[in-house]
Amino acid sequence: MNFLEKYYDQFIEFQKQQNFEKEPKQLYEPIEYILSLGGKKIRPLLTLLSADVFGQNSNLALPAAMAIETFHNFTLIHDDIMDAAPLRRGMPTVHYKWNINTGILSGDAMMIKAYQYFENYEADIFKQLMVIFSKTALEVCEGQQWDVDFENMQNVNMPQYLKMIEFKTSVLIAAALKIGAIIGKANITNQNLIYNYGLNLGMAFQLLDDYLDAFGDPITFGKQVGGDIIENKKTFLYIKALDLGNSNQKDELLKLYHTPQEDLQLKINKAKLIFISTGSVDAIKKEIELYTQNAFNELEKIELEQEKKYILKSFGSYLMKREV
Repeated sequence: MNFLEKYYDQFIEFQKQQNFEKEPKQLYEPIEYILSLGGKKIRPLLTLLSADVFGQNSNLALPAAMAIETFHNFTLIHDDIMDAAPLRRGMPTVHYKWNINTGILSGDAMMIKAYQYFENYEADIFKQLMVIFSKTALEVCEGQQWDVDFENMQNVNMPQYLKMIEFKTSVLIAAALKIGAIIGKANITNQNLIYNYGLNLGMAFQLLDDYLDAFGDPITFGKQVGGDIIENKKTFLYIKALDLGNSNQKDELLKLYHTPQEDLQLKINKAKLIFISTGSVDAIKKEIELYTQNAFNELEKIELEQEKKYILKSFGSYLMKREV
């Protein structure tokens, strides 16, 4: 999208100016590496866009956007360690390229660095940013713990799952928008509405990610396809398949997830067939559409010119077009 190019270029230029060529290299080189792996930079772009639509020069939001991107990548390093994931954005994960201890410590340094970026703002703005950022950071940790807990739980219901993805993924997208709105000096009502817009959009985004984990193209998806199935994660597809499936389908799915499988690709293929045949795939597509529409409904309530609402809606539409 043409209007995003200026934000993307603006952010990439700012990111290049960050100096991670420091000692000890074993601490800082992995930070430089993970930040250089590309990606759409969705969260920092949302911060820049939000500040802009609320009337502030997006340049002023660059440190906050960098904080969001640094924090997000910190979570990716640690998530990859916890998931034993070999790939991130099509490249070796930090703990595979270096080692687990390096991944843990470099991730910790990124978390601290994220907070330091907010020191660029005056006291009243700084306090507001700290409140939403600290709240969000803790929620992300809670979401990640639930995700881990679910792997060893026999039964995970849909409300539990949706709360987990809200905290693990959606709150950071919502916070990225609210942080931009705070820098843009939007009123409290608009700050909360754009947060709600981001929260719903984040839910749709994560559900789409769950779908693509099973059915995406490994080249464009950038991660190991079927990783959630291999890790026995109780995603929307799994939970809904158990809800909708007949006794044979349920038994087969439970066996796949609770009995060690020698052929992992066969496990992935069998699980995907069950997801399709039970109607779980159709259900997740409808849920993605529902959350996307909820996001747009929240957007309409914001006190902004229609032109600016259109920009935000266009971003949301762009975000969700990942070959569902």
